[in-house]
Amino acid sequence: MSTEENAANEEVKRFADTKDGEESLSDCGKGKRLPRVNFRILLFCALGIAFGIFLYSKIRFGGLVVSDFLFISFFLLFTVPAFSKKRALIALGCLIVFACAGALSMHLYTQSYLSGAEAGEYRVTGVVESRARGKSSSTVVLTDLAFDGRRVSGKLQATVDGDQVQFGDVLTFTANVKRNGLPAGTADYVFENDIRYAANRVDAERTGTSGNLLLRLKGNLSDALHAHLGRDEADLGFALLTGDTKSMDGGLKEAVQKGGIAHLFAVSGLHIGIFYAAVLLACKPLGRYASLPALGAALLYSAFCGFTVSSVRAVIMCGALGVNKFFGRKTDLLQSLSFAAVLVLLFLPAQWLSAGFRLSFGAVLGLALFSGSFSRGLKRLRVPAFLADYLAASGAVQLFTMPVLLECFGYFPVWGLLLNFFLIPLMPVLFPLLLVCALLAMAISPAAGFFLRFPGSILSLLSLLFFAADLSFVLTGFALGAGGAVWLAGSAALSERFRLKRAVRGIAACGICLLFCVCVLMENAVFTGCKIETAGGGKEVALVRTRRSAVLVLGGASLASCEDFLASRYGGKLDAVVVLSDDELDGINVGAFLPAKAVYARDEIPTGLQKTEISFAESFSVDGLEFCYESREKLSLTVQGRVVEFDFHNSPALGADLFVETDGAGLKYFFKNGIIKKIG
Repeated sequence: MSTEENAANEEVKRFADTKDGEESLSDCGKGKRLPRVNFRILLFCALGIAFGIFLYSKIRFGGLVVSDFLFISFFLLFTVPAFSKKRALIALGCLIVFACAGALSMHLYTQSYLSGAEAGEYRVTGVVESRARGKSSSTVVLTDLAFDGRRVSGKLQATVDGDQVQFGDVLTFTANVKRNGLPAGTADYVFENDIRYAANRVDAERTGTSGNLLLRLKGNLSDALHAHLGRDEADLGFALLTGDTKSMDGGLKEAVQKGGIAHLFAVSGLHIGIFYAAVLLACKPLGRYASLPALGAALLYSAFCGFTVSSVRAVIMCGALGVNKFFGRKTDLLQSLSFAAVLVLLFLPAQWLSAGFRLSFGAVLGLALFSGSFSRGLKRLRVPAFLADYLAASGAVQLFTMPVLLECFGYFPVWGLLLNFFLIPLMPVLFPLLLVCALLAMAISPAAGFFLRFPGSILSLLSLLFFAADLSFVLTGFALGAGGAVWLAGSAALSERFRLKRAVRGIAACGICLLFCVCVLMENAVFTGCKIETAGGGKEVALVRTRRSAVLVLGGASLASCEDFLASRYGGKLDAVVVLSDDELDGINVGAFLPAKAVYARDEIPTGLQKTEISFAESFSVDGLEFCYESREKLSLTVQGRVVEFDFHNSPALGADLFVETDGAGLKYFFKNGIIKKIG
């Protein structure tokens, strides 16, 4: 069992015994009334810094809506009135101060991201921090950059010819370097990881090796695994040990993600907890000081994995656990989670935008709020203890990760509960076994094949399982909108941390469910009029929907971008895909793989496609929507007496009522009775 699960179980037991550590059950017997919610100052600090970053991001990057204030308002409404006047003022003061600190931290990070070298042609030198190997090229992220011999801050992402690039290599090349812009209201990998520069395919020369021992060790590990295991087994093993899935086969990665087990191959609290517990056990003769080398080893391992946000959170929480154990105090899971959130967001504010941060902290928050009550409820139904504990923990985790998965990836895995039931118990065996065998393989290279044979066999079975089983059944094709905030706020309010009477909790649960359904319905349904949505993030795609039809206007977006957009917006069959691109053939090929009845393009060209209906025309109608090409790059739509103009090359509009371009904020417009209304 991982350290996080131990901490969660300890917290659950303490909650049952002492009602959250402030008042004992004996006090209840004496007639002393428990407060509605316990006073945790670190929780308000964490919420404050998170809300400050969130609010700054929404204002700076676009997309601020009224529902963004729902969660914090709901939380304050339930908590602050439960405190004395003094505690209420302290809580509000901490919330405001840390909100300002969070906004300031995010502002400083944003200004730093915008600084550095200007775009232009440079002689670039950098160290390979990460790489994703393709068939004939590799996509690398370089750090320790120098442009024309001058050191610059930030990182650069480039596509390099060849597939032999390794971690820690020093590469030198000449390239036309571009600057990456700020994110557009959504998660942005390059912004979160301080990747300020980009370069197209370059012919790089390996000019040395970095002095960073951890990067070189990472490269040696990759070489050892790929030299003695099959490609898929090596990729699985490397991901399991480092959390790096960039080079994993696309089909394998999709199976892992849609199976709901991606967390097993991204170094998380489970991995750090196992590693910490193993070192703690080995250092048991040191007594209460054993946590010091265990924490140091966990921190070193987190550095080896690139300080992923989930591993940093786990290290901080392990540290809090060790400190409390040293002084003989019990660990409060919510307090230690809040402490970790404050530290991570104060120094790495951009991580708030990442799915990794939200999934990692959301999973532990779910454990802290619901695992105990779920477990006790299942045991009352005569469910065996081990099964009740697993179902309770998994249900609590998925309760808080479900809206994050739908918002960030557009789907929720259905098979996750079942697969994790079999695979999580395997981790305390497979992870340390693979780690020890990999270290031995690197240290004694002539016997590397022997050391990796047994863990390689287990990885082969896992690979076979992922490819053989159909794990693609997911909930997808809709957006939560404000329903996500309702779900999270309602879930927190209905937990036992908020001591509501049963009748009040039941009424609140019904009301929250109704409000959630209404929010989701209003976000996805079109009852009258016409709704236009853009993808955001610079993706050249827009969705036009009426009550009876759905048309996708496609610019230069890739198939993957279109599928991701539809996964989070529309799960039905499209009536048409309209190609609006310089490369018409490429657009037609993308449209042919989308679930559409027909594909429309302007200029007739041979495609070789037979199963997909391709129509070439300068003007056409789709269920009352009148489209007309003004050029290859400009398309007009007449609907409800209004003219909408699409141009993904940011050319000025020519007198249209609404101009739709590659919009960074993912805007939504609603037409009813000839009136244009911005709804997001």
